[in-house]
Amino acid sequence: MGNYLFTNVRIFDGTGEQPYTGEVLVQGNRIKQVGRGASRTGSSNGHMTIDGAGATLMPGMTEAHVHLSWNDQPSLEAIQMMPPEEHTLFAADMAKRYIDMGWTSCMGAASAKARLDVVIRNAINSGQIPGPRYSAASQEITTTGGLGDTSPPHIDIPDMSFGCIVSGVEEMRRAVRMFIKYGCDTIKLNLSGEEIAGVPAEETPMTDEEVTVAVSEAKRRGLRVAAHARSNESIKMCVRHGIEIIYHASFADEETLDLLEANKDKHFVAPGLAWLIKTATEAGDYGVAPDSPMGMMYAREAEMAIDCMRKMHRRGIRVLPGGDYGFAWIPHGTNAKDLEYFVDRIGMSPMEALLSATKLGGQIMGRPNELGQIKEGYLADMILVDGDPLSNIRVLQEKKRILAVMKDGTFHRAPEGTAQRQGMRWTG
Repeated sequence: MGNYLFTNVRIFDGTGEQPYTGEVLVQGNRIKQVGRGASRTGSSNGHMTIDGAGATLMPGMTEAHVHLSWNDQPSLEAIQMMPPEEHTLFAADMAKRYIDMGWTSCMGAASAKARLDVVIRNAINSGQIPGPRYSAASQEITTTGGLGDTSPPHIDIPDMSFGCIVSGVEEMRRAVRMFIKYGCDTIKLNLSGEEIAGVPAEETPMTDEEVTVAVSEAKRRGLRVAAHARSNESIKMCVRHGIEIIYHASFADEETLDLLEANKDKHFVAPGLAWLIKTATEAGDYGVAPDSPMGMMYAREAEMAIDCMRKMHRRGIRVLPGGDYGFAWIPHGTNAKDLEYFVDRIGMSPMEALLSATKLGGQIMGRPNELGQIKEGYLADMILVDGDPLSNIRVLQEKKRILAVMKDGTFHRAPEGTAQRQGMRWTG
């Protein structure tokens, strides 16, 4: 951690204001000053000066639905059967990939093994491995026969299953308490189905009684709750039970949209559009041809989800990027595709899409007054981008265009390697 002065940068500050030319002074892990124009916000004495040569300085982005242990394979079974030693190394490598691409904060959305997320979070926090600020999730808690129950009928070994399987209130209570013991930040519940797993997306296998006890146990110990909720009924359950983070929400009807709008300050929605769109169109090499029944089901859901997200966005419901990257046809590191879909499919302006990944990101991370904006006193999580994401949001999909990544006042990727090519100067 040092002291840095960014000069000659175009500042997208994450407040909703249009970008402006200015300077940003970082002292320790905080943003000390933000200045407009070319005049120095402070003396360069004691600071490293980074001349951005007109590049865009913006808040680090937040991915709202991350599975670090999804190992870019084509099925849940292939993910789960990876041995734990290799799986831990893979997840650590993915943590680096996320921050490499400018995602300085990530909400864990489920771990493929009980403690993987917790181990990776702890390793990041202790400085053992590079990675984003990370909120560690439990395994997916599911019902017998629900999404994530991949256990073979002839082998009664719970660890063979992708998810943590429960049946009834007391098994749910035990599962939640187990993940609390392991040190998770978030409890993940699979309320609805998923077509590719053989459980229809519009079904809701988990009962109200099971959800009630899960939320009660989690909140009693200060944990957050997130839910896989595609079906209309599962989305209503999230509102009824106060489940803060809603993943997917594809099939919300008008009544459910009204409920969400009335409670929009209590919920975040991360739809996972890339999973739907790419499964419908680009998974043919992995057994899901576009003209197959499965491909057509995903095409239908993608169409309905896009329509739902348009309506949610118009109603002011918080919609954030992220969702189910880590399968063979949507590998980790391509997550900024969500922002392109937000603009091209949902109808967000580029400004709104960027705010969903920055300002709203600070909110979902539980630090709205410290993360997601370039403001004095905020944590120095920032990225330097070659180009203008407001003019071409696709630049955030190119690693070479992300010139530098700073987290907590320390460079994860310093700009030195690109200084000559970009005309940047870094002086002491």
